[in-house]
Amino acid sequence: MNHYKQSPSVTPDYKKIYSDLVDMKYPEKKHECEKILSKKNLSAFDVIEINRIIFSYSQNIKANQSHRSYNKETIYKILEYQKKNYLNNTQLALHFKLSRNTVAKWKSLFNI
Repeated sequence: MNHYKQSPSVTPDYKKIYSDLVDMKYPEKKHECEKILSKKNLSAFDVIEINRIIFSYSQNIKANQSHRSYNKETIYKILEYQKKNYLNNTQLALHFKLSRNTVAKWKSLFNI
């Protein structure tokens, strides 16, 4: 019986994916995405931001929203964004296309 060792979690090369996407399909948005794509590695927060820039929210975002997951680092960045921009939970939820309950839960879990 062959037992395969599971490799550590491998994340996609988001920088390459989004660079190609912008170059091939959305060249008019290249200038807006330059700052994010110039980073060495893209965080989950960067991926959210570049998605927001490239795709309009009318393109099936509601259907895909239930399949998103966030790591602690990204949650902290989202909550820091809220503090920095003086947003309430509703405004933050609308900006990142989240549920207000999700934002409230994160704030209680991380005591922010």
